[in-house]
Amino acid sequence: MKSNFESCLEFILHHEGGWADHPRDPGGATMKGVTLAVYKEYLGRDVSKEELRNIPQEHLLNLYKTRYWDKAKCDDLDAGLDLVVFDLAVNGGVGRAARILQRCVGATEDGAIGPKTMALVKEVPAKQMIVRFSEQRRMFYKSLPTFDTFGRGWLRRTDECEARAFELVED
Repeated sequence: MKSNFESCLEFILHHEGGWADHPRDPGGATMKGVTLAVYKEYLGRDVSKEELRNIPQEHLLNLYKTRYWDKAKCDDLDAGLDLVVFDLAVNGGVGRAARILQRCVGATEDGAIGPKTMALVKEVPAKQMIVRFSEQRRMFYKSLPTFDTFGRGWLRRTDECEARAFELVED
């Protein structure tokens, strides 16, 4: 399947924006969706907030591709579904995105997308999967203690992601 990585990343970076360091955000300091902790892990060393603010484009692309897109097996998903899974992998973690995908098809929710999950996903039309996944995503956000602070933005992002995903579906 042809990779939609670059077009999906463009959508995600639009929503992730630039620098943020909100006191109620459990992710802490973030630049273009990359947290300080993730960047430290990626580089394998301590990183300052200033260094994160100046993350090179090469690091950003590689990090998104290897840590989120590849781990969530997005190249193996239908166009459109790849976007919604990738977006939640970034915003809520790869394990969470995998468990929601598994829940949508009745697979064992172990947080790892394997051949059994993928076979079940392939049995459901992409548009149906996008709707199921987006609804589960909304329920996840509503369950979070920080929903009052960030919820409207998360739901707006989910709605926009779902709409963009429908545009990507290849009929």
